[in-house]
Amino acid sequence: MATAYILLNSKPNSEERIISKIKEIAGGNGNIGYEIQGVYGVYDIVVRISCKDMEEIRKALSKVRRVDQVVSTITMLVNEAQEE
Repeated sequence: MATAYILLNSKPNSEERIISKIKEIAGGNGNIGYEIQGVYGVYDIVVRISCKDMEEIRKALSKVRRVDQVVSTITMLVNEAQEE
């Protein structure tokens, strides 16, 4: 299973709307497992997504990056070889 962590920066006071939209994106696709948290610090939101393969991760990331009010993202892909 492919996993990625996405760190998001958002426009001020838009975190709740972004979190709601990402839940719609991930929850509407039965192939995506996810966790999402609003955080304090350099980033505003942290998302962990898991999919069957990297192609599904790529599609999910593309949708997340296009969410209105998202200013920037940093994506970290989990090294699956070290999970064994």
